[in-house]
Amino acid sequence: MSEVFIFGVSGEELPKEQLRKIRTCSAVVISSRHQALLKGMRIHKIPITPVEEMVFELAVALNEGDVAILASGDPLFFGIGRTLLERFGPERIHIHPALSAVQLACTRFKLAWDDLPLISLHGRSPGDIAGRILSKPKVMLFTDHRNTPDRIAKELLTVLEEHHDTARIKRTRIRIAENLGLKDERLCSGTLSDVAKQKFSPLNMMLIEQKRAGEEEGAAEDSDTGFVFGLQEDEIEHSRGLITKDEIRAVILHRLRLPKTGVLWDVGGGSGSVSVEAARLCPDLTIYIIEQKEEGQENIRANILRYNLYNIKLICGQAPDAFTDLPAPDRVFIGGSKGLLAEIIPYCAEHLTATGRMVASAVLKNTAEQAPLLMASNGLEVDSRTVAVTREEIRYTNYGEPGILLNPITIITGRK
Repeated sequence: MSEVFIFGVSGEELPKEQLRKIRTCSAVVISSRHQALLKGMRIHKIPITPVEEMVFELAVALNEGDVAILASGDPLFFGIGRTLLERFGPERIHIHPALSAVQLACTRFKLAWDDLPLISLHGRSPGDIAGRILSKPKVMLFTDHRNTPDRIAKELLTVLEEHHDTARIKRTRIRIAENLGLKDERLCSGTLSDVAKQKFSPLNMMLIEQKRAGEEEGAAEDSDTGFVFGLQEDEIEHSRGLITKDEIRAVILHRLRLPKTGVLWDVGGGSGSVSVEAARLCPDLTIYIIEQKEEGQENIRANILRYNLYNIKLICGQAPDAFTDLPAPDRVFIGGSKGLLAEIIPYCAEHLTATGRMVASAVLKNTAEQAPLLMASNGLEVDSRTVAVTREEIRYTNYGEPGILLNPITIITGRK
């Protein structure tokens, strides 16, 4: 049975033993920038992209003999290795990795990378890239010709300026390694503004670091609280006591069963307390808070800034009109409806993704009765549970005194 040999490429030459093996193959899969490595070699060449066409041609070529593939760095690290293993099986695949781009970049930057988050934008949609980056103290990006360092820097700068987060702008630094291992390799660094003004080679690694508060003169106090769940009411900006209470927030988040990635709509967000907890739990989840009142909007903005939650997007307006142009939600939380529940629930049910889930909280009896019926009539499986909480601080001096009884809240869940 013919076999596939994947050779990782790092630098401008291939080892002699790899060249000898390639000469015995019926074909080689290769990108345009690696063509020079096989200069003068007469062999059938298959373009590495588009991937689906390449896989088909590779399968045909295997009928004639072994096939070699030249891939950058480590083929199993955001590379072609995964696709080929899934298509042809591990018994036919031989992998010879080279140094990966992230290894080379971190070596040049003299940066340990055992705790370094990595995001590949190569041939992928960036999604909510600002939210994915800014939630991390440091992150390395695999960029491409569309998601270039200058474009990413501009987007980060725009988001931070919109939220008046001058402290984070000051303490964000970028380092870029271009054309690693090649003769024209170049390293550069700068602020968001510096990088936004430049142009870069398509072959680069981009490191974004946010200095800790105090390392940069004038930086705001560090908002890292050291835990991901369990903020207290007095730690979330709100007005006049209007906030989803801690215990109820915990139940709502449990019922939402949040995915690691995807989209959450928080309808009638108020102070945004549910979204703040959700954003901290799932930093790669994109959250849209719909809030009509200016007072609530200001509180939401303050909470985004305080906890560095740029995966939260504030939509100023009233549902369901404010849903226009939002991406389909994987989860919906309805905390307030302004009497428009009969319009909001059908819209949300229709736009939920295939494994979507909707949760509504109800203080009023009318809402607690109406929400389950609306969810069920719009094709959702529904359950309802009422939560009553008694708070009691135990001290020697007040032992035995009655606790504070909070208003019962009904939590309604609808599932596709």
